[in-house]
Amino acid sequence: MYEIFSKLLQAHGITPYKVSKETGVSQSTLSDWKRGISTPKQDKLQKIADYLGVSLDYLMTGEEKENDRYYLNDETAKVAQEIFENKELRALFDVQRDMEPDDLVALHNMALALKRKERGGIDDTGC
Repeated sequence: MYEIFSKLLQAHGITPYKVSKETGVSQSTLSDWKRGISTPKQDKLQKIADYLGVSLDYLMTGEEKENDRYYLNDETAKVAQEIFENKELRALFDVQRDMEPDDLVALHNMALALKRKERGGIDDTGC
């Protein structure tokens, strides 16, 4: 199970520290999991799965059923993960799960434009 977590971190270029900071799951919990001492509780595993944009089943087994995926399109899932990682744009994360990637990108760009306008044209949104 931890191997799947490690692969997801590597694939997304995310450190365990960042996961801990963003999810509230302590680094010691993640470390104990890595060493096989313990497994995080269900609610913590769900937070980690949500953060990484995968189902709990996938995080635990490496297998995912089509209907278990929140975003049905891989490209949409990737864009959604980028939006989720940007604290300024997390409100966009509640989009429809069957949204086309181009539509999500357009929504993302509109939100960035609104943020720039709000800041007087300064682009400090991190995107």
